[in-house]
This record gives sequence, C-alpha cells and structure tokens, in this order.
Amino acid sequence: MPQPIPYLGFNGNCKEAMQFYEKELLGKLRAMLTFGETPMAEHCGSAEFNQICHACLVFEDGGMLFAGDCTKSMPYEGIKGVSITLNYLTIDEATRAFAALSEGGTVMTPMQPAFWAKTFGMLVDRFGTPWIINGESIAV
Repeated sequence: MPQPIPYLGFNGNCKEAMQFYEKELLGKLRAMLTFGETPMAEHCGSAEFNQICHACLVFEDGGMLFAGDCTKSMPYEGIKGVSITLNYLTIDEATRAFAALSEGGTVMTPMQPAFWAKTFGMLVDRFGTPWIINGESIAV
C-alpha cells in the first residue's frame, strides 16, 4: 500500500521553508526544482520562473515531504484543515523539533503529556505550516 506524502503549498517562500525543514528536521533535500528548470519553463510567467515547482525532503526512515510554490492559476490560500504530525522515539527529539519549528511561529499547545504520547505539542510555524509533535508515543 502506498504511503501518503504531504504536499505543502507555499506563497513564494518554498525554498526557504524546505531548507529550514531540512536543517531542523534532519532530512535531506532530494529535489528542489524551479519552474524555470522544468519542461514547463516556456509556459510560465517571469514571476513564477524562479519559484519552486517541486521540492522533495526525505527523512532517515524513508518518510517524505513534498512542496512547491503556488501559482497564479492555483493561488495560495494557506494550509487549512490538516496538520503534519511527527512522531519521535524520545522526548528530547520531540522537544528539539518543537522548539525549532515554533521559532517565529505560533504555539497552539505547549509540549505536555497526553494519553497517546509522553509528550506532545501543536504549533503553526513561521511559514504557516501546522505541526503536531509527539514524543514517545504510547498508542497510535
């Protein structure tokens, strides 16, 4: 069965966001293509030419996060109705990721014990991405 892969849309700051996620979430950027670097280059406007068409961040466990900048034909409306959840094996890993992602963002729920994990927290990062961070999940 295929694994779902979140595909985040950004308002022209995809490159900055994905480089931040690569550093802070300890992933590896496998792809970061602008519209100008794709076969669609001749069909995109100058405003979109240097924006990110597709980015792929790969995590150590094989999980992935895709992203791209929104275009005029599909304008950015923010990320709604979904949160990206990260489950960490330790409380320390979860706390580190939460602190990094919350810098410049908005903490919705500070890290605290929950019935499904020894610690969890919710935030919206400075790029507008909602996150749920779990540490030492008890039940999933």
